[in-house]
Formats: sequence, structure tokens, C-alpha cells
Amino acid sequence: MNERPTYQEALRRTGLLGVLAPFDPHVVGTLPLGVARPDSDIDIVCSATDLPAAVGLIWKHFGENESFAVHQWSAKGRPVTATFEAYGWPFEIFISSTPVQDQAGWRHFEVERRLLSLGGPAFHTAICELRAEGVKTEPAFACVLKLEGDPYAVLYDLFSTSNDQLTAILRAQGFAAGRIQEA
Repeated sequence: MNERPTYQEALRRTGLLGVLAPFDPHVVGTLPLGVARPDSDIDIVCSATDLPAAVGLIWKHFGENESFAVHQWSAKGRPVTATFEAYGWPFEIFISSTPVQDQAGWRHFEVERRLLSLGGPAFHTAICELRAEGVKTEPAFACVLKLEGDPYAVLYDLFSTSNDQLTAILRAQGFAAGRIQEA
């Protein structure tokens, strides 16, 4: 029986990051954060000024893959998403005309990475326990930190918060502060 490769190996085998290189691709989400569930997908955020060209390139390289699909929301500012499966992994690519550093997916990922680094092992365990119960990532962070309001909006807003302020939020919930590790 073949075991599926690590997500890093699946990325390497697909050559996806090379294909997406003109669009500033960044892997985000639960896998690089270390809070994934067995059904987690490989999430990638990109930025393209010419969305049809970006979609065309993805279609050209991955359109034959299992479960390939492209979706475009009609709401202004919403990304195009492309999904497919390869090497036992589901992939989800978000392509937006917004620069990556301003996209919600990137901002959520970065603040979650900082919180996990600052929060220590007990914080990581608390997040993983909720994730194992099926709680989505942003709601898990908001729940553990007892943050009020829409968890997606709250985490988006925490992006600009200093490490000292994040440490204070963590300490208020009983989590010891760790050290930020460079990505």
C-alpha cells in the first residue's frame, strides 16, 4: 500500500509553486501551521492582475487532475479558486487581484503562526484538540483565546497587533509566551 507523501513532497512533485511563480504563491493554512487534520488540504494564495491568464495557466497544467474545478464568485474582490487532487492530497488555490500580503488568507495565516509561536505547547495542543473535534481554524483560535465576534474578522484585525499585545492576549488565557520563529 502506498502512503501519501508529505504535503511538501506533493507540492514538489506537482511543480505547482513553479507554475504559480509569476503570481507570488504562498502556502498557507493548517499544514504549515502544524494544526492540520487528516482531511486538510494544501492551501495556496496568489495574486494576479490578469485573473483569466492565471486561471488559464492553472487549467493548462492541472486541468486533467482528479476533481479539477475552478470557481469565481460574482462579488467584487472575491478570489478565483481552483481545486484538484494530486498525490493523495486535495489542493486549493486562491487567486486574487489583491496583493498576497493584503489577502485575508495570508493575514489569518500570519497571525495564527505568530500566536502558535508565542503561545507555547499548551496553546498548540488546545488548538489541535478543537481542530480534531472538527472546529475550523479561525473559530478554534477565537475560542481558545476567548475572542468575541466574528472569528475571521477578529483574526484579520489581529494581523497588525504587536507581539507584545498578542502575548498579553495569550497570557490572559493562561498560555506562557514562547518565541517567534522566523518562517
